[in-house]
Amino acid sequence: MYDVITVGSSTVDVFARTRFSELIKIIDPKGETDFLAFPSGSKILIDELEFTTGGGGTNTAVALSRLGHKVAFLGKLGTGTNSDFIHKNLKKEKIQLLCSHGKGNAGYSVILDTLEHDRTILTYKGVNDDLRHDDIPYKKLKTKWFYFCSMLEESFHTLERLAEFARQHKIKIAFNPSTYLAEKGLRHLKYIISRIELLVLNREEASLLVGKDSMEGLLFKLKSLGPEIVVITDGKNDLYIIDKKHIYTAKPPFVKVVDATGAGDAFASSFLSGILRKNDIEFAIKLGIVNSQSVIMHYGAKNILLTFREAMKTMKKLKVKMHKKKIK
Repeated sequence: MYDVITVGSSTVDVFARTRFSELIKIIDPKGETDFLAFPSGSKILIDELEFTTGGGGTNTAVALSRLGHKVAFLGKLGTGTNSDFIHKNLKKEKIQLLCSHGKGNAGYSVILDTLEHDRTILTYKGVNDDLRHDDIPYKKLKTKWFYFCSMLEESFHTLERLAEFARQHKIKIAFNPSTYLAEKGLRHLKYIISRIELLVLNREEASLLVGKDSMEGLLFKLKSLGPEIVVITDGKNDLYIIDKKHIYTAKPPFVKVVDATGAGDAFASSFLSGILRKNDIEFAIKLGIVNSQSVIMHYGAKNILLTFREAMKTMKKLKVKMHKKKIK
């Protein structure tokens, strides 16, 4: 029996850092938009180049495994050296592989650093979009939780079938959709959202699904769709959570951001770890914050994910402004 099976994408991530980029800000009536710019027609020297594994499915699997849970990864790998690289890295992290292999290439991402240490990601989905019903080893899916990441095309339809499988077998589901999925609208996601226990997303994604509103308004709208717990993050601003009885708010302490890649995956998976360990929202919030902040202070989505012992040590020093309000 697994604690969690993560279902999602796997990629090889290439971090390219250069001093020769420019940040262009455009302000219009809709707000401010930042653009990463490079001189056209130029050959640009890269200062540092780093290869790691990424993708929501593997990022969350590694986070949960390092936090001490028994974890399996369910996804699709291709053929060739990149898929082998992903496979070996997951085995090294003590993660069981329930994934299938198909013709084609593994996912691949190029992460471009910016002057403000946010990131622009060029993503090739590869075989990640082709996880099919016939690829799923249903007899091996013995777990307490599924953790669903963003999946597109055929893989999304497979997620829907897994959601029904989970309902039939009393397996709980955590779901962390991306902007890709949220842009498709609530009708596209409603089947899965109505069958989950934990929904974690950011403010932009929440607004895309149920319309712009206050954070509390977004919480109530999303919770009415079925989840028992809804978590909405908002970068460096307060995060909001609702369960059956209370609304929680928490202010992440300031840290210097080096690379934001993987921060959302780290927070969401660590929050789930807190629920698994103690079924305590406040503990889960703190665990999510310490692990996500560890990630954003370093390059790479997985490099500095914490073990449970490391997380507990860091949590003792963590100062989080938290508020709990009973729902009327």
